[in-house]
Amino acid sequence: MSEQVLRSGNVMERSRTRTITQIAMLGAVAGVLMNLEFPLPFLAPSFYQLDFSEIPVLVASFAMGPVAGIITELVKILVHLVTKGTITAGVGDVANFVMGCAFVVPAGVIYRLHHKKSRKHAVIGMAAGIILTTVVACFMNAFVLLPMYGKAFGMPIEAFIEMGTAVHSSVNSLLGFVIMIIVPFNLFKYTLTAIIVFLIYKRIRVVLKGD
Repeated sequence: MSEQVLRSGNVMERSRTRTITQIAMLGAVAGVLMNLEFPLPFLAPSFYQLDFSEIPVLVASFAMGPVAGIITELVKILVHLVTKGTITAGVGDVANFVMGCAFVVPAGVIYRLHHKKSRKHAVIGMAAGIILTTVVACFMNAFVLLPMYGKAFGMPIEAFIEMGTAVHSSVNSLLGFVIMIIVPFNLFKYTLTAIIVFLIYKRIRVVLKGD
């Protein structure tokens, strides 16, 4: 019996070590991807940039659970801060963390709640994450990020609205900016991320699980 307990303990320790290693690896990759940004001028002003940093985080949430997804998201932010720094005193990075968690946590929870994990559950989870993140992004941008960036760069909210008007002529207020800029940008960004993970997760899971 003692040998069985010892073996069980060794297995659990190896599993824990493997999980920590995978979280660190995926978080580091996500942090690097967060530094690789590019604009989408057909959707939003240039200060909104697309990156694929949530791909490794969503993979972690699917493979190891939503808590692992949250920790991976935190590692991503820390790697980004160390490698690139911040121009917003960390506020923008906190917002990125919140929005990232809003995306990967519902996806991980819904996917892993079911004993027989399937692509259907993954799609439902990612759809829930996309919707929640878009809602959170609207509030974060309207009430935190835009005022903060305006204060940091000496720009009134009207200046951001004008930038939005340059992309979509119907933008003439903060509400219009939220509806015409923030909503489409985030729907596009997180839907694209979800599609990529949907296509690659099965192969990556084999590596993570050692199957």
